Amino acid sequence: MLLKGPYKKIEPASGAIIMANGIFLIGAVDAFPFLDIQIGKYLAFMLLITWIVIYKSLSVQFFHRDFLIPFIQHPVNSFVIGTWIAGVSVLCNVFIKYFPEILLITQAMGILNTFLWLFFLMNCFYNFKQLLSDHQDYPVHGAILLSTVGTQSIIILLNNVFFRFPVYFSEAIIILGFIFYLAGMMLIGNRYIRQKGWTLADDWANTNCIIHGALSITGLAIVTTNTFTPEFVTVFWIIVFALLIIVEAIEVIRAIKRIKLYGWNKGIFTYQITQWSRNFTFGMFYTFSLVMHKNPFYPIDDHLFQFQEQFMRFWAWVVLLALIGQIAVYAKSRIEAFSAGKNRQIQ
Repeated sequence: MLLKGPYKKIEPASGAIIMANGIFLIGAVDAFPFLDIQIGKYLAFMLLITWIVIYKSLSVQFFHRDFLIPFIQHPVNSFVIGTWIAGVSVLCNVFIKYFPEILLITQAMGILNTFLWLFFLMNCFYNFKQLLSDHQDYPVHGAILLSTVGTQSIIILLNNVFFRFPVYFSEAIIILGFIFYLAGMMLIGNRYIRQKGWTLADDWANTNCIIHGALSITGLAIVTTNTFTPEFVTVFWIIVFALLIIVEAIEVIRAIKRIKLYGWNKGIFTYQITQWSRNFTFGMFYTFSLVMHKNPFYPIDDHLFQFQEQFMRFWAWVVLLALIGQIAVYAKSRIEAFSAGKNRQIQ
């Protein structure tokens, strides 16, 4: 039964905050022993508190009629449910690492998250059909690739929290996620081909970094479940790495253009919830590389092995500094909102 009446509104994509911070604690934190060994459990506990606050508001909002019906019918915004699923999946993996003694609670969360994913799956099929047939001119963006992110996060979660699933089952879920990726990329490409007069500064969405992030989590799903061949994974990693360089080069050019048009503050230092997607994709590529690097099932050429080692040393700092920067931008927005509220009260 859906609720009625007033409620505190929250950005539906707020699950991305948990994704971005959680993936750091799963992967790149390994490069910083102090953060991992000395205060890792405290950071994980802070993430849990943040998750409770965010998901409490998301849950209340989800069951309100005036939110739910328009939300799930929206051909693009509905894919944001993928951040809720991936957020829980990431948090459960953080629990496995720092709080293995609460495995039963983690498993219960994993089961509930799987049911949410099944609901999301039906919604993905429905809205992909809408976009491919009835709304071909809709301005889609990288959020549509959360269909892949949510799907791959589930198979990673199930294999890590419960047991290693049969290879054919894991492969089927991974392939489904990849099919979502191909459909999403076709729609994103169609949007930019058909739309006339679009500009990089104003029409390139923050969520487009999921173009490489969705493949990174696909790679992580593969190396977590030991599916596909070492040769395939090697080629796949190189492709994802190339996409990371290309997409982030576009992001740098976009940032320069926005600074020229709007200045530093409005151009790149104004907070948007979608900015967390970049932190998640950065952290996800590191985690994909790390797990692949450590997995003896995937031997790779010595030259590539050495390159990965050197790159991960550098990339760990990129992940950390980008996360600190994003937290600072978020804190700045909260301080500004608080000051604006006080000024209105005085007036």
